[in-house]
Amino acid sequence: MEQTVEYAHATGTLSGIWLLVAIPLASAAVLLLLGKRADKWGHWLGVLAVAASFVLGLVFFFSLAGLDAEHRSAELSLWDFMTVGGLHVDFGMLFDPLSGVFVLLITGVGSLIHLYAVGYMEHDPGRRKFFGYFNLFVAAMLLLVLGNNYVMLYFGWEGVGLASYLLIAFWYNRPSAATAGKKAFLMNRVGDAGLAIGIFLMFATLGSTQYADVFNGVSSLSATTVLIMGILLLLGAAGKSGQFPLQAWLPDAMEGPTPVSALIHAATMVTAGVYLIARSNPIFTANTALQTIVVSVGAITLLIGCIIGAAKDDIKRVLAWSTVSQIGYMFLGVGLGGAAYALAIIHLLAHGFFKANMFLGAGSVMHGMHDQVDIRRFGGLHKYMKWTWLTFMMGWLAIIGIPPLSGFFSKEPIIVAAFEREGWTAWLYGMAALIGAGLTAFYMTRLFVLTFHGPERYTEDNKHPHESPYIMTVPLMLLALGSIAAGYLMSTSVPDWLEPVFGAEQAEAEPVLAHWLLTTLSLVVTVLGAGIAWALFRRGTALQEQPAGAVVTAARRNLYTDAFNEAVFERPGIYLTRALVYLDNKGIDGIVNGIAAGVGGSSGRLRRLQTGFVRSYALSMLTGALLVVGAFLAIQLGWLA
Repeated sequence: MEQTVEYAHATGTLSGIWLLVAIPLASAAVLLLLGKRADKWGHWLGVLAVAASFVLGLVFFFSLAGLDAEHRSAELSLWDFMTVGGLHVDFGMLFDPLSGVFVLLITGVGSLIHLYAVGYMEHDPGRRKFFGYFNLFVAAMLLLVLGNNYVMLYFGWEGVGLASYLLIAFWYNRPSAATAGKKAFLMNRVGDAGLAIGIFLMFATLGSTQYADVFNGVSSLSATTVLIMGILLLLGAAGKSGQFPLQAWLPDAMEGPTPVSALIHAATMVTAGVYLIARSNPIFTANTALQTIVVSVGAITLLIGCIIGAAKDDIKRVLAWSTVSQIGYMFLGVGLGGAAYALAIIHLLAHGFFKANMFLGAGSVMHGMHDQVDIRRFGGLHKYMKWTWLTFMMGWLAIIGIPPLSGFFSKEPIIVAAFEREGWTAWLYGMAALIGAGLTAFYMTRLFVLTFHGPERYTEDNKHPHESPYIMTVPLMLLALGSIAAGYLMSTSVPDWLEPVFGAEQAEAEPVLAHWLLTTLSLVVTVLGAGIAWALFRRGTALQEQPAGAVVTAARRNLYTDAFNEAVFERPGIYLTRALVYLDNKGIDGIVNGIAAGVGGSSGRLRRLQTGFVRSYALSMLTGALLVVGAFLAIQLGWLA
C-alpha cells in the first residue's frame, strides 16, 4: 500500500527553525567581515553560535516529540525562491524526525569539536578565520538537512563543498594541504554533477522538486526513470560520503587541522550522502535493482576501507579509511531498505560520537607529540596521556563492536540485516559485512596498541609527551560517554522515532543463519581480529617501511585507485585539455587572427593608393574612363559576345 507523504505547516515554537541556520551563518559573516578586530574573541563567538543552535535544536526536537506520530513534522515556507515557467522553488525548511536527529548530531558533536578547537588552534594566527569557515560549514550542513526540497538541499550541498575546501586547505601554504583541498573540491564536483542532473530529471518528469511532490509522484514513473534518477542521486551521495568510486579525496582531507577532520569525518559532511539516500527512501525503495546497486557500493567500500586502513601508518589516515569503511556499512544499511534504514541512521549517530572521539584523541596525541603522526614513532603513551588513552579506548572498543559499547548495538544489526536478503546475495553481502568487522577489529587494534602500548619509539623532537589541556580533554570525555551509551539508547528509541519517515516496520525476514549464531560469529570474528593485531604489535613494529607482499603493497598504494584515476581520468584529461588549447590557439584563434591579418594587410595595401596627390587621382580617373570606353567598344565590336 502506497504511503502519501504530507508535511504539517510549522506553527508556534517550530516556526523559528530558520534560526538553526541563521545563527551560525550570521556568526560566520561577523567573523569573516570584521577581520582582525575580532581576533581576541571571535573563537568564542563561533563556539557560542553552534551551542545556541544545539540548544534551539533540543527545544524544537522536544516540541516535535510532543506531536502525534502522524503529524510529527513541521514545514516552514520563508519565501518564493524561484518561479520560472512551470518550476516553482520554495525557500523553505522541514523539521521532521530525520532532520531532527541530524540537527542534534551536527550541532551537539559540532559544539564539542568547536570547544576542542579553541585549545587546538590557540597559537594559530588564523584562528578567527578558521572559526568563521567552521561556522559557515555548520550553517551549510544544517541547510542541507533542513531544506524542504532538493534545490534547498543542493544549496546546502554546495555550501558544504565550498566550506570543506576552505577548511581542508586552511594551511594553504603547505603544498600538500592546497592539493588536498583541490582534490576534495574537484572529486566532489563529479558527484555534484550527478545530483544536479538528478534534480533536473525530477522536474522534467514530475514537475517539482518539493519532497512531498516527488515522493508522491514516484509511483507514476517507469522503472527505468526511477533507476536513472536513483543512480544520479547515488553518484552525488558517493562523492560527498567518500564511497566507491569517489573515495580517494577523503583520506587526503587529513591535511586540514584535526578539528576539521573530526567535523568532516564524524558528524557532518560524510554523512550527507547517507542523509540523501535516507531522505529519498521512496525513490530507492521503488526499484530493487537500485537498492542492489547501493548495497554493492556499500559492501565494496567497507572492504576497501578496511584493507587500506590496515596498511597505513599515519594515525589520522587510518581513522580516515575507517570512516570510509564505516560509511560503507551505512550505505549497506540504507541499500537494504525496510527496517535497515533506521539501523543505518543509528550507526551514523553512534559513529558521530566514537569517530569524533578518536579524531580528537588523535589530535591530542599530536598535540603532546609535537605534531608527529606516524604510529611507528609512538608507543607507551598511556603512561603520559591518561585521559586521552582512556577516552580513545572507549572509541576503539565502540568501533570494533564490543558490547555493551555503542558500535555493538549499531553495527551488528546491519550485519544481521545483510544476511536477511533473499537468495544467494544474503551470503555475499553478509560475509562482506562480517569480514569487514574482523578487519576493522584488526586495524583499529593495531592503531590503538602501537599508539598507547608497547615500547616507546620516540624521536628527538618528541621525547617528552604530555597530556592536553582540559579544554581539549573535556570534549573527549563527553564524546567517550556517547561512545559507551549512545548505541543502546538509540537502538531502543530511534526506530520508532523514525517511523513517520520510513514507514511502519515490517516483519523481518529470517536470516540464513540464526540471529544468535550471527551475533556470536560477529563477536568471534571481532575478538579474533583484535587478538591477532595485539599479538603482532604489542611489542611495537619496525620503524622503517619493510618490503611487503602484493596485498600489503597494494593497500599502501590505496589499492591503486589513485593510479587508476590518474591513468584513466587525470592524464587523458590533461592531454585533452592541451589538445583543446592547441586547437583553440592554432585553429579557432588562428582562423580569427588570420581573417584579421588578411583584412589588415589588404587595408594596408589599399591605403597606399591614397597618396593625396591630385595628379595620381587624375591618372586613376583617366585610367578608369579608358577602361569603361574600351569595354563599350569591345561590346560593340562583338569581342565580348
